[in-house]
Amino acid sequence: MKTLIKLSVLIAALSFTGTTQAQAPTFGQMQNMIPRDQRAINQFDVRKDTVEFKGISIDLGGAFALQFQAMNSFNDQPNGTYTASNGATITNYRLNNLENQFNLPTANMTIGAQLYDGVRVNLDLYLAARHHNETWVKGGYLQIDKLDFIKKDFLAGFMKYATIKIGQMENNYGDAHFRRSDNGSALVNPFIESNIMDSFTTEMGAEVYYNRNGFVSMFGMTNGKLNQNVTEFVPGTTTVATPDQNTTISPTILAKLGFDKQINTDLRVRLTGSLSHNSNMSGNPWGSERAGSRYYYVMSHAAYTYNATPVSNNATTDLAANATTGRFSPGFGNWFTTVMFNPFVKFKGFEFFGTIELAQGGDKKGVDEARKVNQYAGDVVYRFGTNEKFYVGARYNVVSGKLSNATDKVSVNRFESTVGWFMTKNILAKLAYTSQSYNDYSQFSGNSLNDLYGGKFNGLMFEAVITF
Repeated sequence: MKTLIKLSVLIAALSFTGTTQAQAPTFGQMQNMIPRDQRAINQFDVRKDTVEFKGISIDLGGAFALQFQAMNSFNDQPNGTYTASNGATITNYRLNNLENQFNLPTANMTIGAQLYDGVRVNLDLYLAARHHNETWVKGGYLQIDKLDFIKKDFLAGFMKYATIKIGQMENNYGDAHFRRSDNGSALVNPFIESNIMDSFTTEMGAEVYYNRNGFVSMFGMTNGKLNQNVTEFVPGTTTVATPDQNTTISPTILAKLGFDKQINTDLRVRLTGSLSHNSNMSGNPWGSERAGSRYYYVMSHAAYTYNATPVSNNATTDLAANATTGRFSPGFGNWFTTVMFNPFVKFKGFEFFGTIELAQGGDKKGVDEARKVNQYAGDVVYRFGTNEKFYVGARYNVVSGKLSNATDKVSVNRFESTVGWFMTKNILAKLAYTSQSYNDYSQFSGNSLNDLYGGKFNGLMFEAVITF
């Protein structure tokens, strides 16, 4: 009798397990998702595919990047102890010497789910980053490619070409951010660093795409905030210099229009123009990235004194304290309007990608003239070998404009050459040489010396990337 009872319990348990497994979510059956391996190269915006919906499915992925840096920094500031040209007494000034050493390894994690036919959710995390060493949520969004959850084939003719994204997510401004390194996710970037003026932010909002027969379009709107909160916005104190303070934070308007066509088996042509505008800004789209630059502590100084006032070392063990070395931010304080044009041509193994970014903005509402900052970048990459597993490339990038209406125009230029090897479609090794120069920066900055005065850094970097 006991044996019969045990056998009955065992059969019931196995039956329950089978039922549970039959109802359990599958893994990797995701719709309309850009792959995270080599196939993601030169994939822009969103895409449609024909993956069948087979119930709830889970997506789990990760990315890892590690660099070995061998960089040197220089400028035209005199070193040591002396009396500067403005009469200031300088004690022990010098730029930091940088070791040839490994940077902090960076890592990303992606968690997602296919919730319904044409509906999936995505969450991205930074497990380790230069700017946020701890685990940090980059953002997440809901992507809708069908409206069948309302009614079968609801607006099917429109949704065949349309996609809706909603969430706290990476703003789709321009095409350059689809070829940049995103912390540990660096497989799509043939180089090691992103543009000098790196346009990247995450804000709460929605984007609507409509792509058909080579026509590319997107319209989006966000609440203009990088950090979400519901606290009252309190205007600043009115002064003679700032008589008309902001009384609110405005939404950011995003738009993209272009053409993308595979002309034949050898030739693909893409050209897009993008717009981003905010009339009462809260976040800064050129200074809101949570990962940090790849060029660790270039152009940073050791501790010194300026007229007996201590100036601390700005290369500290706290990586978040100075995370954007090597980059440029226009630093608009009140409003901005910026447009970006991105031509892309791929002919067999040859690729050309360009960036023309024309930004203007103001620091104070209604009392200062708009100042302009322009960025131009162009890269040429040649991919060869089986499945284009090898590549060589070069990029030139220049930014010029005014940091404020009280300063003269400055410029920064960078040349970067690169070679790469896809060991597998998920593993990439890169080696790059970089030379970057700073022009027309003033010698003094407030009560300190300007590290960028006659500044330059150059050297080699090696990067290993794993993405899955």
